[in-house]
Amino acid sequence: QVQLVESGGGLVQAGGSLRLSCAASGRTFSGYSMGWFRQAPGKEREFVAAIRWSGGSTYYADSVKGRFTISRDNAKNTVYLQMNSLKPEDTAVYYCAVSHLFVAVTTSKYDYWGQGTQVTVSS
Repeated sequence: QVQLVESGGGLVQAGGSLRLSCAASGRTFSGYSMGWFRQAPGKEREFVAAIRWSGGSTYYADSVKGRFTISRDNAKNTVYLQMNSLKPEDTAVYYCAVSHLFVAVTTSKYDYWGQGTQVTVSS
């Protein structure tokens, strides 16, 4: 059973930084991709970033490019999302997810989801 546990959310002022972590367990993830999504109140869940577990290629939504960085630690089975220059519009619940596909940027392509962690950016 795949389990994903996010942590690192919180309240931060605009311009600040946060680092989210996603600890994954339950299988080996070689050949899979890991993604971060977010969902603001009243909005659909949207893609933020993804990384291929093997090789480490990364993909970003245009809205976060240059501000967010996704990375992984194979030894710890953990994926990170470093978020810099945060804006109030980044406020959302952030979810990590696993896809059996080599790369995926849509929610329907992801098989397992974490419980989410709240990120609130004040102006």
